[in-house]
Amino acid sequence: MAWFIIILLWLGSSRAQFLNTTSQTEPDLEERLFGLLQRLQTEKIYDTLLIYGRECAFLSLSRRLQVPTVLVSSGSTNFEWNFSSLTLILSCEFQAEREKNYRTLMKLQLARRIILLRGDFQPETVCDFYSKKDQYNIAMVKENFDQFGVVYSCRLFQDQNYDKINLLEGKPIFIEQFRNMHGAPIRTFPDVSPPRCMAYQDAKTGEEKYIGFVANLLNNFVTKVNATLSMQMELAENGEELSFVNITNWAAEDLLDIGMSEALSSRMSNFDSMSYPYLMSSFCFMIPLPDKMPFSDIYMAIVAPPALIVLFIIFCIISVMLIYIQKKSWRALSVTSVLLNDICVRGFLAQPFPFPRHSSRKLKLIFMIICFCSVITTTMYVAYLQAFLWAPPVDPLMTSFADVEKSRYKMAITIYDVDAVNSLNVSKEQVVVLESSKFYDFRGTFNDKYIYPVTAVRWATFEKQQDNFAYPLFYYSETLCVNYFDILGYPIRRFLPYRDLFEEHMLRQKEFGLTKLWLDRSFWDMLRLNYSSLEDFSQPLHDDYIEVHNLYWVLCLYFAGLGLGCICFILELITPLTRWGRFRILQ
Repeated sequence: MAWFIIILLWLGSSRAQFLNTTSQTEPDLEERLFGLLQRLQTEKIYDTLLIYGRECAFLSLSRRLQVPTVLVSSGSTNFEWNFSSLTLILSCEFQAEREKNYRTLMKLQLARRIILLRGDFQPETVCDFYSKKDQYNIAMVKENFDQFGVVYSCRLFQDQNYDKINLLEGKPIFIEQFRNMHGAPIRTFPDVSPPRCMAYQDAKTGEEKYIGFVANLLNNFVTKVNATLSMQMELAENGEELSFVNITNWAAEDLLDIGMSEALSSRMSNFDSMSYPYLMSSFCFMIPLPDKMPFSDIYMAIVAPPALIVLFIIFCIISVMLIYIQKKSWRALSVTSVLLNDICVRGFLAQPFPFPRHSSRKLKLIFMIICFCSVITTTMYVAYLQAFLWAPPVDPLMTSFADVEKSRYKMAITIYDVDAVNSLNVSKEQVVVLESSKFYDFRGTFNDKYIYPVTAVRWATFEKQQDNFAYPLFYYSETLCVNYFDILGYPIRRFLPYRDLFEEHMLRQKEFGLTKLWLDRSFWDMLRLNYSSLEDFSQPLHDDYIEVHNLYWVLCLYFAGLGLGCICFILELITPLTRWGRFRILQ
């Protein structure tokens, strides 16, 4: 019985010592973790805590740090993370974070994480697990952290995928790993569409390289982060027609990291697989300049009906006054004598006419008015005629799609623009869908049978190319547009871990003026790489001189007047002499 009592006392003493040791170890671990979090807070690593899991030292520390804290004990949130803050994620154990909301995952992808490892989990296993999820700012502490003060931090571009960091050494726990990628590949695919991206062969290495205001930015980023470009040309082995649409889809399917192309922004419901906007532009139509008025129509254009009516009324008034002053009677007036007044007809046509010797002052005044009218009318019409012959007026510019339907032009588009054009108020008979190669060939050679959709950035190169023409062929319409506000960004995969570095680089390049420089040099780069030419596509001017067919209306009026004169002459011959003498007296 005595031995049994001794054994019970020994067991009770051992249990008390174990509980005392455990109670002392837990506070020591919390103090060490508290010191670690305070250090990170001093370094401005975070201003918000997000804790996944339950029953660990992180929960009690959140009350002491006096920072906003979100507790997710279930390991996953059913809401989208919308806090624009520096978030530090604390996990009570490995795989305590089981986030399923992909929008929250994207926003927390770059957030720094500290994981409390329990059991036999090794740091390399943890780092490998998170790297497959494109999460790299990972630090781990084990349960013996209070004894050794060692933090395990994941490192990507080295043989061992983690570092052991002693807090007493002062080494940084979290670093910007992607600022030096040590030659790691960035998967991309070029959309060879000038002036965005143009291929050429390097004279020194013989390699195929790319330039352009889209390609240059990506090339500079690769140099900046010490990476390499890996062209995923095997994606195009099926022989389908390639464009920025395919590249955008490949990036959305995680087959590319960053596409060397413009992203298809018009069909996106969100910008998860598109970078921050690189350029703002418009997507409108380039339209042939209006036709000039043919010379054959100029002779009728300068004779405005209202002016003719006014001249006819003045002619009749002067003719009536002239007959009345000469005859001093209203009986001499008749329709024939007024309309066929020899003096008025000759005077208004600036021809000489007989002047009576003994004229009264009133008659002289009428003759002066006739001379004045002849000078005004002939001067006015000669001035109109010479001005129109020197610079014929042009048709009005098209300001609506209704004007396009009334014109002789068709709207040429590619298959990728069908949906966008269908949303416009344009009949299908007015639209012609062409293959991409044929479309670019027609547009590049300024085929004036069609109007073409084009971005304002691309139009700048066409405008410079037209400076070498004898006369411009197209103009850029700011009223006929597919999209007045077109966003140009890069297609990128959804969980790109260095998205922030790429977008920061993009904004800095624009701020330094490099983007504007590349845009200004686009046409000359295209010319140097044979993507454009100085060939004059304007047709030689054949209408700078007057041909016989241009005198159609002039000849018609001439022969009509000649025919009228012949008729009058014949009537004079067959009219009795008494009536002929009476007509002479009226004259």
